[in-house]
Amino acid sequence: MALSAWDVILQQLVNGLILGSFYALVALGYSMVYGIIKLLNFAHGDIYMTGAFVCLSVFGLLSGYMPGWSGVIVSTVAAMLAAGLLGWIVQRFAYRKLLNAPRLSLLITAIGVSLTISNTVMGITNSQPMFFISGLDNSAGFRLGGITITYIQIVLLVTSAVIMLALTSFISRTMTGKAMRAIAMDQDTCRLMGVNVFRVIGFTFVIGSALAAVAGGMACVYYGNVQYNMGFTIGIKAFTAAVIGGIGSIPGAMLGGLLLGLLEAFGTQVFRSEWKDVFAFVILILILILRPSGLLGKSEVERM
Repeated sequence: MALSAWDVILQQLVNGLILGSFYALVALGYSMVYGIIKLLNFAHGDIYMTGAFVCLSVFGLLSGYMPGWSGVIVSTVAAMLAAGLLGWIVQRFAYRKLLNAPRLSLLITAIGVSLTISNTVMGITNSQPMFFISGLDNSAGFRLGGITITYIQIVLLVTSAVIMLALTSFISRTMTGKAMRAIAMDQDTCRLMGVNVFRVIGFTFVIGSALAAVAGGMACVYYGNVQYNMGFTIGIKAFTAAVIGGIGSIPGAMLGGLLLGLLEAFGTQVFRSEWKDVFAFVILILILILRPSGLLGKSEVERM
């Protein structure tokens, strides 16, 4: 049965929101780290990939005891803990000593960390993709018009929305969140006020990495497979989403991720699927030309 124009639009809207929620969760880590220490952490996509592998491995161990959603939840929590620890280790041993170094030194270090993580996982997995058999019914859901919206899609969308709202509340209402925003403005003054800057920076990496692991767990459930190079693509896309929304802005990362997901989904409907990345980056270039600071970003003045 051929789908009507409305069914096609609705289907691409759901697809775009799912894809955009992955981008948004990873982009949040980019924006949080950049906002606080002005670092483009290109290893962040590989932390997402590591979280996906941990989720898959833990679920494999628990599948005989905790099948279905219970196993997925426990596996995702384990992935969050592992990714959070990895993020803390990276900032402690790779970035901390370079916080006052030229930005180029930090950027090169981030690329080196990214290659180290991806090649380590490549060696462990022998470059072979691994498959995630969740046991969940991928077809169960309800029909809306001529399409079926699955319960898995609903759970992933609701989970992403709850996490994003919780993070926004945490950043705006808690003392740690206020400390993050203060350090983003002036680290030296925060030190004089008694704020443990290194501790807050480390906590920022832990939160951002844990969010990336949630996206990795969601990708396991939704796509059913993981591979060592999956972090590169989503890392670039999440970085693009952060720039579109205004890198350093938490609401901007959310908006940019969802917008990029929708653009890709509808772009594949208009153009062939192999052109979806071109379409997305053309939009990025147009936004940067028209609004260099991003949709919700603020212009910064560099002082010499």
